[in-house]
Amino acid sequence: MRGCERGRADRGFVTAESAVVLPVLVMFAAALVWGLLVVAAQIQCVDAARTGARAAAREDPADAVVEVARGAAPRGAKVTVSREETQVRVVVVAKPPVLRGLPFEVREEAVASVEGGR
Repeated sequence: MRGCERGRADRGFVTAESAVVLPVLVMFAAALVWGLLVVAAQIQCVDAARTGARAAAREDPADAVVEVARGAAPRGAKVTVSREETQVRVVVVAKPPVLRGLPFEVREEAVASVEGGR
């Protein structure tokens, strides 16, 4: 009989433990999803910077380079193009999606030599 009484007394602990663990698991899953979105934004910035650098190396107009880079970048990204003597530099900066209120940015930079070697 004692075993039966102990089993009934422990029933409430499972509910209490679930009430504590479940929100932690939800927060952990949300953090994982946000982390994946940040990584995806970083990869998009890498692609956008490389695409822009290739276009700038072909000596496309600066407006066209920015448009090409913005097309591959995450929404709302800032694209900067600078030209030096024999190189072009494209910088793409974006805020990760979902938690835009955080002071966190992903940034990527690509440098390419100008074709024709001016």
